[in-house]
Amino acid sequence: MFDLNISRRIRAWLPAVPALLFLAIFFGIPVVEILQGSFHSADGQLGLNQFHRLTANIVYLKVLWMTFLISFCTALGCVGLGYPVAYFLGRIAGRSRSRWLIWLLIPFWTSYLVKTFAWILVLSRTGVIESLAVSLHLIDNPVSLAPSFGGVLIGMIHGMLPMAVMIMLPIMQGVGRQLTQAAETLGASRTESFFTIYLPLSMPGVTAAALLVFITSLGFFIVPALLGTPKETMIAQMVISAVLDLFNLPFAGALSVLLLSCAIIVFLIYDRVAGLSTLGGGDSNGSGQDASRVFMALLAFTARSIDRVGMVCSRARRLIRRSSETNTRGVFDVSRGIRMYSWLVMFALFLPVAIILPIAFTSSPFLSFPPTGFSLRWFDVFMFSPVWRAALFRSLGVATITAFVSVSLGFGAALALTRLSPRMAKATFSFLIAPLIVPRIVTAVGLFYLYARIGLAGTNAGLVIGHTVLAIPYVVVTLAAALKRYDWQLDDAARILGASPLARVRTVMLPLLKPALMASFLFAFLISFDELTIAIFVSGGIKTTLPKQMWDDMLLAANPTLAAVSFVLVVTIALIVFLLSMIRQDNKD
Repeated sequence: MFDLNISRRIRAWLPAVPALLFLAIFFGIPVVEILQGSFHSADGQLGLNQFHRLTANIVYLKVLWMTFLISFCTALGCVGLGYPVAYFLGRIAGRSRSRWLIWLLIPFWTSYLVKTFAWILVLSRTGVIESLAVSLHLIDNPVSLAPSFGGVLIGMIHGMLPMAVMIMLPIMQGVGRQLTQAAETLGASRTESFFTIYLPLSMPGVTAAALLVFITSLGFFIVPALLGTPKETMIAQMVISAVLDLFNLPFAGALSVLLLSCAIIVFLIYDRVAGLSTLGGGDSNGSGQDASRVFMALLAFTARSIDRVGMVCSRARRLIRRSSETNTRGVFDVSRGIRMYSWLVMFALFLPVAIILPIAFTSSPFLSFPPTGFSLRWFDVFMFSPVWRAALFRSLGVATITAFVSVSLGFGAALALTRLSPRMAKATFSFLIAPLIVPRIVTAVGLFYLYARIGLAGTNAGLVIGHTVLAIPYVVVTLAAALKRYDWQLDDAARILGASPLARVRTVMLPLLKPALMASFLFAFLISFDELTIAIFVSGGIKTTLPKQMWDDMLLAANPTLAAVSFVLVVTIALIVFLLSMIRQDNKD
């Protein structure tokens, strides 16, 4: 009996072994090597010299402060602006929500390079805002709105806002309307029911969105490098400079450890205040419950205060409204206001990207708005330039192989999660999604350490491995969600009829999970195709991908060729998003 239990446990683990070994070698070992390397000086001696250098120079402390400030403001802005949109999407019908999600996913998956380039066109001295202001005679001499701190925040919030909405939405969908209706039946006002019922129940989504946006922002370098001044330098930019400019790997390791430590500290604080279990929608425990009681008291006080103001406003409103106007009309007005706000947010998400489209057809060799003339010369440069064409084909090839490898590894891992005990499944899942939590710049530097020793630097295989590390968490999350809805009785029926495990997977499971597998494949493809951080460290300037080529051109001199490349990428992303929506609809049908 004991041997039988061991055999079952081994069989439950087997599907996840390839993914776990892959991440242990190409994610766990590199991160550990960063920790070790940061304790060595430039001459190889053990010590804390690198960390002393960080604390002795006030410049690094200022960079650390600026990194935290930008990340905090980005998280706060994304949650504040995205909460009404997520609330609106969570309350509308499923078919309408699907249509809205299509328009949210397009800017969500659009390359950060493309979105940042769009903001350069909008905020620069010859950009859209300044050109319109001059044409309307609002100003005489145009000024540049970027680079600046405000430009960095605009670009960061614009890039992260769709992710925040997507994280908050599932939690808000799970909050039943019956709860707020019951509170109102018992005498609570709409304000009280929202602040004491709906908002606390939606807080796991809010805190998860704020946490993940903050952690992601810690490792950002694209937006501050292109839209910021030297004052807005972030830690990730210094890591890149330490490796590529100073060739000081120990110092880059120390900076990476500092960044990783910041992320861990944020997680510990979050666990202390709210409890990490709330990330999955669970209840907080321990000290998190004490914080929740204080939070609930603050919400109740806020609700009562707003109600008092609302009573005054209601009396004034009744004086000017007709006596026949019902309370239902007020609900409609609020719903209409949230809908209008959501439309404005969607418009703001699309506007910068849409501005790129006409500029791609300009005949001028300079970036300006409105574009002058009409020409396809920049598409010709993109498609027939050996440099751009090689970068495009390499990105397509690497992304395709990455998608196949990620789905193959992720499927086995997701399958194992359904067979493991809850405790082991939780620990395994945490390790599988760790690359999603650790800042990408840390993973990239760790892989650079490893590749320098085993000869994978500057190879396509190195790019595929690095991109697969980043794509596996998305594949596992997607397939694990699909397997939760899988009817295991069909698998039991096939087993009773004599089908082997491989036959059951091939003839029963894979056909039923085909939509989820295709969605996972496309997710992994998009992640690889848009990935820049790994390419900067791994390509070695030899195997340039399309994002890396765009990055190099933006740093040297922005030109209309970038607009043509961005046009192609936006159209491609839109087609893939529409394909994903069709796959999802077929899955529902």
